[in-house]
Amino acid sequence: MSKTVRFHEIGGPEVLRLDDLEPGEPGPGEVRIRVEAIGVNRAEILFRRDRYIEPVKHLPATLGTEAAGVVEALGPEVAGFAEGHAVSVLPGFFSQNDYGVYAEQAIVPASALLSRPDGVDAVTGAAVWMPYLTVYGAMAEVAGMRAGDVAVITAASSSIGLAAIHSANRVGATPIAVTRTRAKSRRLLEEGAAEVVVSDEEDVAGRVLELTDGRGAAYVFDAVAGPGVTELARGVAPGGTLVLWGAQSGQPTPYPGFDLGMPALNMRTYTVLEITKDPERMRRAVAFVASGLRTGAFRPVVDRLFPLEEVAQAHRHMETGTQIGKIVLTVRQ
Repeated sequence: MSKTVRFHEIGGPEVLRLDDLEPGEPGPGEVRIRVEAIGVNRAEILFRRDRYIEPVKHLPATLGTEAAGVVEALGPEVAGFAEGHAVSVLPGFFSQNDYGVYAEQAIVPASALLSRPDGVDAVTGAAVWMPYLTVYGAMAEVAGMRAGDVAVITAASSSIGLAAIHSANRVGATPIAVTRTRAKSRRLLEEGAAEVVVSDEEDVAGRVLELTDGRGAAYVFDAVAGPGVTELARGVAPGGTLVLWGAQSGQPTPYPGFDLGMPALNMRTYTVLEITKDPERMRRAVAFVASGLRTGAFRPVVDRLFPLEEVAQAHRHMETGTQIGKIVLTVRQ
């Protein structure tokens, strides 16, 4: 039997249960893995509360799309992997309505697997792909960010925010981090932010304009959304782009262009699915992230490790918003 996290009703962390389930055998195109570590993402928080971009279709429901482990069994029509092969499960290749990796053993599509290079441990293999794939797609493929551009990054202490800081530096752009409280400022500077704007204390757009000699930022990457996008848009340079890659506020998000007098403002939403559903973009994304890992430019920033049995505590910790970097669940072997 495999201990598997499920929720039998919609709600807070208290609805999470550790059920003993038969893991089963993989079907065509599927692989069963022995899970070693699991990346916790805000998508799971939203899915558990039925506020994600896709609804919960059935209960009980499973959770999780990002993990690292070892191949245990191969289904028919699977090539390129073997039993005992160390792998990462990449997000964006399946729905939590169909598969979930919050478990001791999990069946996943083989298309979601990537071989784990020598020297990449399970925690790293479960912590790097969601943030860096998301950031690469938005910054490189969608925005076309280049050396010399200024990029404003909200929720900068999240795993995606930190990956955005690292990635901006790698291409020669200037990352300006936005965080709610001053408590995280020093750490963000240590991670490579050129400047930190504290939104609870400062006029964010005014500070961005000051830092850019009045021009504004070529790009703003926002994970919060909601009414605050109007203020953020004031800090976007003419012809610049406001990219919404999250909606942490949970509030309706206006289009700010009319309230600001119809500036030359581009605004778009983005998810990692734009990369994972496009094989050529995905190939470039994996190459970009892998090269960053090899050179040390990229690395997982892990806030805390929780054993699988403490999954509710891990979710509660994420909901406090106090973490810096990734929360990872570990599985006893």
